[in-house]
Amino acid sequence: MTSDAATPLDRVERGRLLDAWVEVRQRIAELEAQATALLGERIGEHDAEVAEHPYHRDAIYRSMIAEYSAAGHLSRGAVEFAFSDALALQSMPAVEGAFTAGRVTAAHVREMVRAASVVREAVRNGRADAAVLGLYETAVLVVAEADSPARTRAHARQVAAALAGETLLERHRRAASERSVTVRSLDDGLALLTAVLPETLAVAIQDRITRMAREVIRARDDAPAPTFLDGEDPEDVILPEHIAPDDPLAGVIFGEDSTFTTDPLASPAAPESIIVPDDERTIDQVRADLFSDLLLAASPSPALGNDLDGVEARIQVTIAATTLAGLDDHPAELDGHGPLDPDIVRALAGRNNGWSRLFLDASGMVTETDTYTPTEGMRRYLRARDQHCRFPGCRMPVHRCEIDHNHDHAQGGRTAINNLAHFCRSHHQLKHPDIDSDHRWTARSRPDGTIEWTSPLGRIHADRAPRRVMFV
Repeated sequence: MTSDAATPLDRVERGRLLDAWVEVRQRIAELEAQATALLGERIGEHDAEVAEHPYHRDAIYRSMIAEYSAAGHLSRGAVEFAFSDALALQSMPAVEGAFTAGRVTAAHVREMVRAASVVREAVRNGRADAAVLGLYETAVLVVAEADSPARTRAHARQVAAALAGETLLERHRRAASERSVTVRSLDDGLALLTAVLPETLAVAIQDRITRMAREVIRARDDAPAPTFLDGEDPEDVILPEHIAPDDPLAGVIFGEDSTFTTDPLASPAAPESIIVPDDERTIDQVRADLFSDLLLAASPSPALGNDLDGVEARIQVTIAATTLAGLDDHPAELDGHGPLDPDIVRALAGRNNGWSRLFLDASGMVTETDTYTPTEGMRRYLRARDQHCRFPGCRMPVHRCEIDHNHDHAQGGRTAINNLAHFCRSHHQLKHPDIDSDHRWTARSRPDGTIEWTSPLGRIHADRAPRRVMFV
């Protein structure tokens, strides 16, 4: 008896396909490196032409960019970035060598090259020795060759901050003066609203509207189906007079006074709410609506406070005690994103009562916190240690992850630090015991905090705990 269904691939065949995919990816990286090297050669031709005709510098540059943009079917900005990366790569031989050998991808190189601008500026200004750039390359390649571009970016920015020192603070303070809001029209009646803000505020805004959107969706999904009196026509139900049934705001929570709230922290004394039916918005659409609501329905005032006073989002910041006390201006860090102006952290510290003092060992790893209660102390330790989901390459922050036993508790796994880690929902489900063994992953903790994942093919992928202090 035969079946039209495809025969499932066995482990050997799946492993062969995986190895072939990795090999092709490496060849793609090698080809990307060759393409970048060709751009580097073109830069040499450009410089020679400019030296011969200095008064036509701008025209020569514009013509070169247009030439490659048209031939490559790329935007002008994409080509300019490619040339900029190729130029910077010429002063980074270690990164260039790893790229040529296919050990890192073009995405890794992009993050390393752009983060290095802080170090190059310090060298140009005489604030750092030229050898520092080589030290930067060595430090970032350790992560880039073993991890994702997203994690490489965070690590590269941290290394650059440590090497550049005061230059970073000056850059952050100068960049803060460039904050702006712009609008660009799109098709179909939409527009792109772009806000260039200090990173702490941007991250806080995104986190707050995400939590509020989840609360709106939770309330919507938990709401009972609307009921009507005998003989009542649903078409006769009256919405608040300023909301039409097809309005994108139909679906937010309304009170009896026809005002609306989407804040999950709203006063419990608010009037009983109803849910306008037929709200099928996605979380992105709810976030966009909330963004409009918050900006158009509130005005800054002494009562409402300013931007920092309004930060209720969950962000995690690391700062030395001496810097917090104002004894020095070493860069702080916005965990998961990069270095941060210490003035901003000190301002946030004055508005927050949840700071955690961390004790570090000689390698910079967190070993304990300053307070201890059996469960919360462990949670604080794990939040500080993990910072994000501990699946290789994942950057989901800890407050959106779940703490899980690596060795399943139902099978005798201990509730101990060396058996716990943060996993996002997607990666948590990979190791769920209900999954067939042909598709289930397992995770095991090592003494140094490394999580070793074993795939259904038996491949081991290690995720090392991120450092809290950089030694460069």
